[in-house]
Formats: sequence, structure tokens, C-alpha cells
Amino acid sequence: MASFHRLSLILMTSCAGLALTACDGANDIASPGTGGDVIINNPAPTPVPSPTPTPVATLVTPATGCPTISDPQGLTDSGTITGPTGTWRVCTLPARINASVNLPKVAGLLYRLGGRVDVGTDLGAAAVAGERSVTLSIEPGAIVFGGTGVSWLAVNRGNKINAVGTATAPIIFTSRDNILGLNTDSSSGQWGGVVLMGRAQITDCAAPGATPGTIGCERQTEGAVDPALYGGATNTDNSGRFSYVQIRYSGYVLSADAELQSLTTEGVGTGTQLDHIMSFNSSDDGAEFFGGNVNLKYFISVGAEDDNLDSDTGVKLNAQYVIAAQRPGTGDAMIEADTDNAFDAQNPRQNTRVSNATFIQRSTVGADLAAILLRGGTDYTLVNAVVVSPDLPCLRISRANTIQAANPAADEAGPPVFRSVVMQCSATKYIGSNTVTAADVQGVFGSGANGNNDAFTPTLTGGFLNGANETAVAAFNASTLNAFFDATTFIGAARSTDTWFQGWTCNSVTLSFGTGNTGSCTSIPTT
Repeated sequence: MASFHRLSLILMTSCAGLALTACDGANDIASPGTGGDVIINNPAPTPVPSPTPTPVATLVTPATGCPTISDPQGLTDSGTITGPTGTWRVCTLPARINASVNLPKVAGLLYRLGGRVDVGTDLGAAAVAGERSVTLSIEPGAIVFGGTGVSWLAVNRGNKINAVGTATAPIIFTSRDNILGLNTDSSSGQWGGVVLMGRAQITDCAAPGATPGTIGCERQTEGAVDPALYGGATNTDNSGRFSYVQIRYSGYVLSADAELQSLTTEGVGTGTQLDHIMSFNSSDDGAEFFGGNVNLKYFISVGAEDDNLDSDTGVKLNAQYVIAAQRPGTGDAMIEADTDNAFDAQNPRQNTRVSNATFIQRSTVGADLAAILLRGGTDYTLVNAVVVSPDLPCLRISRANTIQAANPAADEAGPPVFRSVVMQCSATKYIGSNTVTAADVQGVFGSGANGNNDAFTPTLTGGFLNGANETAVAAFNASTLNAFFDATTFIGAARSTDTWFQGWTCNSVTLSFGTGNTGSCTSIPTT
């Protein structure tokens, strides 16, 4: 046994020695029972992955210069401006545009209003043979900003604007601070706005003794230091086209506590096309309409600090597809129509008709005291609308002439009309003033009849899209009001399947319109 053990030890030691001296290495091991050598290849080590590069936003680089326009004064190269989106070439418009010009979309280029910029000169209340009309054209995707607080665009009577963006390339009017990236979702009032002055009928004439609705009845633009007149007798007047446009951070106080709105129309006629317009954070109204005959479709007002639809001085206004939403605790009324004054019996009497609107009232206090204020003898029709006003009354009516009986001879259409209007109101739903009682107002609205409901529970999704309760409400045929209106099968401004608000809008914490648009309202697009 000892000899066998010694022999085994010698053999093991010899094999070990051979393994250390004669074998090729760890990959060549004799394995009993294989009939030969087995080669084992160790796997290559797993490579360390390269870090995924962080996407870097492409910053804008400035255009090399300003384009040539047909106006003899041309554009002024004002150097560059740099913000979080990059560096842009700044081209300042002349103070008065005296020839028809086109502002192209140029990569890395912004257009600047150095102050008040006039499109043409005022050509008076009535057209004359051979008058020299001027048209300002702006191409899709162009950006125009107010260089100072008092910057505003004034399209004078007899002249036109042709600012026509697209659903994917809107035209943007904004402020200098927006370019510099200084704004938040509560910024406002950083430049004037856009004003269209026309030759249609108005009331509240500036000249004593002038007859309302005639060429002798003119008014001065609120806040304008120099003449900016509007009014006439041509209700088909054409001030051009304004489509797929954003107007941001407007409403600067021009003078004597008089602010401009995002969009102001004054004596504008039915020949003017207004559609797909967004107001964002106006320090005054989203839009105000002084007289004229105005047609407006697809209008959005977000964050206005006064009213959203304000109408005055005998305007005949048709509006369809309206979304309006206030910032929490900010703003006045969703609708304000006319003013109680010594002229509120004049003709033409205001007659505004609105269909398919969604109003989100978030203010808890305002001078108008309600989501909707109708006064000054206005005639008003609201159909297919959703009014969300949980913290304020929904409807206030002032002065007996606002609810008087119809009288065609006096251009009086009768008391306000509501059809398929649903409202969520505070505990006090109605307010009357100046001899009109709350009971009168409640009777005018007529909850429980004509599809109206003042105890509605909203189920809006995404902030403004119809939910189940809105979808269940039968719609009024708005086309019976005027040929301008579409007949719809729904109330409110938009259903979950609608897309008219997509692409050309911007987003904020107040209201978001989804992806695929120009992004945040606090930034400007780079393409």
C-alpha cells in the first residue's frame, strides 16, 4: 500500500511539472475521455458602452442682412439680439409704410416695430378715385416684435394688412422680452398691439352733432397720441386678411390709462377676413371691436387681464369657435358688450352673435362682477356655449334699454337671446343693475328652456374639450342666425376629435393645446 501511494505521488508530481513546463497554457487542458485536447476560448470582455450624447438644441444664427422691400425707406438693420433660442438679425420697419411691401420669412431674422408703425396714411371715411392704398403683407412663420412699450401696428383707413400664416407656420407678434427669454406665464403689457381701422359704421361720434353711422361720424383710437381715425358708412369695407396669427404680451398703456388690446378692430367691414387668431396675456382685452361689421372665426384668448370679447360703439359682430381662459385670479369678464353712456340709444345698435364658445372664468373679482356683462342697449345672441364661472355670477345685465322689446325701425332686435347655453355659476347666478333686477336677468336667460341650463356640471377634458355632459347637450342651428355661421351638432368650441386649434397656437400653464405647435408661449420658435 505504501509503495502504491508513493508511485501515485510521483506520477502526480511529474504531471504537474509537465503542466508547468510543457503545456501551452490555460487554454490547453487534457481532459480524460475526450480522445484528445479540448480548446476552450474565453469570451472577449464586454465593451464599456459609450455614453449617449445629450441632445443639444440648435441655436439660431443671425441672417446676414435685411431683405429689400419696395418701400423707399426700406428696412433698417438694427444689429442683432440674443436670447435663449440664439442670435437673430433685427430689421426695423419704417415708422410709416408708404408703398405695398412684403415681409418674407427669413431664417435668423426678426422684424421690429420701433414705435407706432403706420400702414399707409389715413385715406378718410370714404373711398375716392385714384387713392393710393398700401398693403403690408407678412409671410407665414415671420416674427414681428415691439421694440418699445409704445410700439404698435396701425393699419389706417383705406389700407390693408395681409398677414396670413398657416396651421404649421403662424405669424407671431410679440414683445422684446419674449425674444430675450425674460417672460413668464404671467408677463403682460409689454407693447401695444395690432389695430385695424376701417370705414364701416360706428356710433359715439367724436364730432359734436355728427350723425352716427355716416361718413361724418369718426372716432380716435384709444390712447393714440397722434391721429388714428376710424369710421365711415361702408359696411363692406376691406382691411385685408389676418389669419393664423399669435399676438403675445400686448396691452401697453399708451396714454391716460388707455391700453390697446392684442387685436383692436375699429369700423372694420365684412370684406375683412379674420380667423385663427390667438391672444396671449394681453394686459387689457383679448380683442375689442369698436363699431363696424365684423366676422371672426376660430379665436382664442388666453390670460387676458380685462375682458376676452369686448364690443362697443354699434358693432355688428359675428363670432364662431371661441376659446377663452383666464389665469387664476386674473381678468374681468368673458364677454363685455357696450357701455352705459349718453350715446347708448344711437343707431346702429350693437348686435353681436356668438356661437360655439367655451369660456373658462377663473377670476374671483372683477369690475364687471360677472362672467358676462351686457349693457348700453346692446342686442346680443349667445348660442351653443359653455360658461364655467364657479366663483362669480354668470350673467349681469344693465339698463332697461338692454332688455327692451324688438323695434326694427330703431334697429332694436329685442332682449338678449340664449340658446343651448350651459353655465356653472357661483351661488349668485344673476345680477341686475340700473333698473334691471336679478329676476329680470334670470328671466332673460330662461334656464330649463331652449336648451339652457344654469346648474350645469362641466366635464371638460384638457381644459377646454367637450366631455360627456357637454356632448349630451343638443345644439342650436346657428346657421339660422346668419349665413356666416356653420350649423354644428355640438355646443362648446371644440370636441375631443377637433383639431382646428392645433399647430398654430402656443402653450402655457393656463391652457395647453398639445404637441406639434410652436411650443411654450414664453419662447419663440426657431424654425
